[in-house]
Amino acid sequence: MFPLFHQVPVTRLDQPERVFELNIADEVPVRLVFNGMFSHGIMMMTPDGLEDFAYGYCLTEQIVGSIGQIRSVMVSREDDGLLLDISITGAALSALIRRSPRARTGHSSCGICGSDEVPSPEGVGVAPLGAGPFISADAVRRALGELGEWQALNAVTRMVHAAAWADCTGRIRMIREDVGRHNALDKLIGARVRDGGMQAGLCVLTSRYSYEMALKTLRAGIAIVVAVSAPTYRACRLARMGKQTLIAIARRDGQMLFCGGERLVT
Repeated sequence: MFPLFHQVPVTRLDQPERVFELNIADEVPVRLVFNGMFSHGIMMMTPDGLEDFAYGYCLTEQIVGSIGQIRSVMVSREDDGLLLDISITGAALSALIRRSPRARTGHSSCGICGSDEVPSPEGVGVAPLGAGPFISADAVRRALGELGEWQALNAVTRMVHAAAWADCTGRIRMIREDVGRHNALDKLIGARVRDGGMQAGLCVLTSRYSYEMALKTLRAGIAIVVAVSAPTYRACRLARMGKQTLIAIARRDGQMLFCGGERLVT
């Protein structure tokens, strides 16, 4: 319905006489509507994988308790954007309306959208994760090494985030990209649950690991996260409380373990 990127002419400040063609990723306003009647807000997103996003967003924003409460997802075009109509059960819709009676506009699905205040890590009520799965440092390095090969949109734009899923050997199995890091993560989570659930493995993120990203991964039951950039202190606290393994500032030649070392094996 919309192209993922566009070519635009640019010049360099040191070579003003030369014109280059640069690929720029697009972002499209996506209006979220539940059951064809309740407008939930507008997200600025990369216009692909929207069905995956719908499932991941509903789960990580706790609009539904399970994917069984999602009846259908419909994507259609309207004006200069897209309409994402998500049909959920009556009980889930009633709870959503009570929680967020006003529509809103957002840049991405931040994990605490619609909240009147940011809860502390101690107050979010995330259940600690169980033991396992177990991975090696070599698996982490393998996933980081394969990451670039899977970033198709970023290869032509150099400006979008990615969330990838790798198995316990570090081989990447799935990736989702978006201009918004939260959107990319929601797309990945949605794709995984639609594909049969979160099988053992690790989530690799090209972005920083902030509080709301930690909240989403913990709600999705993701035990191992590898982030290319640094985590925030609040995210670290939440990861520790949730018994999550967090590896960040992760490059091919070096990675930092912040918590959850019990899942790393020789």
